Amino acid sequence: MELGFVGVGRMGGPMASRLLDAGHQLVVFDTSADATAPLAARGARVAGSAGEVASLVPIIFVSLPTPNIVQTVALAPGGLISGATVRIVIDVSTTGPGVAGTVAKALAEKDITYVDSPVSGGIAGAMKGTLAVMVACPKATYDEVEPLLKNFGKTFYTGEKAGLAQTAKLANNLLAAAAIVLSSEAVVMGVKAGLDPKVLIDIINAGSGRNSATQDKFPRAVLTRTFDFGFATGLSYKDVRLCIDEAEALGVPMVAGAAVRQMLAITQAKFGFDSDFTSVARVVEEWAGVEIKGSSD
Repeated sequence: MELGFVGVGRMGGPMASRLLDAGHQLVVFDTSADATAPLAARGARVAGSAGEVASLVPIIFVSLPTPNIVQTVALAPGGLISGATVRIVIDVSTTGPGVAGTVAKALAEKDITYVDSPVSGGIAGAMKGTLAVMVACPKATYDEVEPLLKNFGKTFYTGEKAGLAQTAKLANNLLAAAAIVLSSEAVVMGVKAGLDPKVLIDIINAGSGRNSATQDKFPRAVLTRTFDFGFATGLSYKDVRLCIDEAEALGVPMVAGAAVRQMLAITQAKFGFDSDFTSVARVVEEWAGVEIKGSSD
């Protein structure tokens, strides 16, 4: 099949590459020529706009960083909604239920089906095809696009209502961020008391406190002092903020979630939007006056 892919950056690029690996042809668009160049070198056609992609292919993937950008690319003049050929838009971004519903409704008026399909698993998962792929759309559409989505990882059908998959993604990302915040506090406490952080991480991972941060993010990006796991603080903050907004709209209290949001806001203010979200540990280190470094470091 010839497919479209709008937004081929850190997540979209590897996902688009997997579609090429599977034998599909691609028409791609990104505001960055550096992002499209590797795909063009593999035979992908580079379009001049999202609207041009939508006039060339019937099924388009979208991977963009913020809800506002997704809504603009989808619905603004010259956007996906203006395309003459597109009939299915698969949005793998994290937009939140509100924007997903808005985009789905507007596209439906043009007989374009919106597939709410955020993913989880980071850049490594996108490259390896091991992402968790959450999907909300009409069942008949799901049956059609599932073979494509399986190129990215394991699919989970959440129902027909646009926004359900977004809610699942926000719940996941809240827990991922919370794991980093609490693990940072726990490990910094241990370091200040005199524990070697590598030993403490091993203890936690062998016990009941193990979590995604201690098992993966701390060994890869905190103990190494690289703080480069691959997910921006600003994007994590955006996801947690969207999660809490949705929870409040549903009447669900998120007391601990609000504390996680505040820690991400502080980290973003100190280290910037593009800093890695493992930089939360650096904030706790600074407050405590210690660094997470082993005795051999």
